[in-house]
Amino acid sequence: MTEKKKAHFLGFIQNGVNSHATGMWRHPKDKVGWDFTRPDYWQHMARTMERGLFDAIFIADELAPYSSFADSSDATVKWAVQCPTHEPSTIVPIITTATSHLGVGITLSTAFEHPYSMARRLSSLDHLSGGRVAWNIVGSYSKSEWDAYGATMDDRSRRYDRIEEYVGLCKRLWNSWEPGAIIADKESGVYADPAKVHEIVHEGEFFKCRGRHFVAPSPQGQPVLWQAGSSERGRDFAAEHAEAIFAIHPDIAQMRAYSDDLNGRVTGKFGRAAGSVKMIYGVQPIVAETRREAERKFDDIRALLPREGSLAMLSGQLSVDFSRYDPDTPLQEIEIPGIQGVKDALVRSGAGAEVTIAQAADIYSMRFAMPALVGSPSDVADQLELYMDEGGADGFMLLATYTPGCFEEFVDLVVPELQRRGRYRTAYAGKTLRENLLQN
Repeated sequence: MTEKKKAHFLGFIQNGVNSHATGMWRHPKDKVGWDFTRPDYWQHMARTMERGLFDAIFIADELAPYSSFADSSDATVKWAVQCPTHEPSTIVPIITTATSHLGVGITLSTAFEHPYSMARRLSSLDHLSGGRVAWNIVGSYSKSEWDAYGATMDDRSRRYDRIEEYVGLCKRLWNSWEPGAIIADKESGVYADPAKVHEIVHEGEFFKCRGRHFVAPSPQGQPVLWQAGSSERGRDFAAEHAEAIFAIHPDIAQMRAYSDDLNGRVTGKFGRAAGSVKMIYGVQPIVAETRREAERKFDDIRALLPREGSLAMLSGQLSVDFSRYDPDTPLQEIEIPGIQGVKDALVRSGAGAEVTIAQAADIYSMRFAMPALVGSPSDVADQLELYMDEGGADGFMLLATYTPGCFEEFVDLVVPELQRRGRYRTAYAGKTLRENLLQN
């Protein structure tokens, strides 16, 4: 009999006053006694996730406040729509010094930083963490980010051309130190053999580089590469380069279709081994001892959503000014320059009925069109098992509500239930993030 797969979990959050569920900073259980700007908050959150044997804490990011709504970031600032948000890589050493196994996935954009400095930063963080860093590779999609950096927004049709060259150059730098390059002979004074530390000379369409990677090989060699491709080109990029793929789909049918498509590309188009890329789907668990109590919690969370703030968040993600539209307009009718996968997931979240702009804003600003898993520990575990067995999921990105409580509740209530069912690990497989992520 084939052993059923065991789940992988990551905590999905931002380095800010509010993460993705808008309005949570007002929740009576949010950050009680904690300050997100201080190390002890992040260390407590990390220890909680490590106690729950999570693969990683996954830190999303925005580079500037959303400004698509009414051509202003006023609503973003007013309603704390993922604002303020601090830089994600700064908390990696804080998290990893408080833990022994938990990985950290950091979202870093290829839009405004040269590959040489990106490769150096990620290698340095991988050293400091003992090999527990992942890079969520993104190209900036929001006009507010380009405006903040004083740059002209790139051609969407060429975005992946640029990202392909960017990541390719990073990989060349990471692989430029041969085994045995470091001699460290104190008697002769020779530290490294320059013949084994290769100078990278690159002259591409988008980048030029001539130099040696300034960091010796880190424990993982290179960070775990994470991607969230949804377009045709994005799916190909993820299938070729990613070690894990994060996707948002509102139901099992869409999860299964995506899993089958990506797995087919991984093995058939790019010749990679079956199962070498983990499919991680987003869910928002709202768990309590009883289903009724969980449903009451869900209603309380939903009541905190600010309508204008929700529209500002959707405007920022899709790069459309929804202040100019009737909120009852079906979202399907609107062309968007932003993240196509987000629009598609929101449109499908109506389960056959038309989804209006107002409905999409509420769904997105609370749970990103992810399924909400509301119920008892047994209810939530049932749903997670179904997504693994029928949807092709290898693991789940757990979207935060109030913190750190939502993760404490999941670890205390759902993790033991899954372990009793034999669907979740009881110990880490290794020390590095890559080793734990590959654990079946």
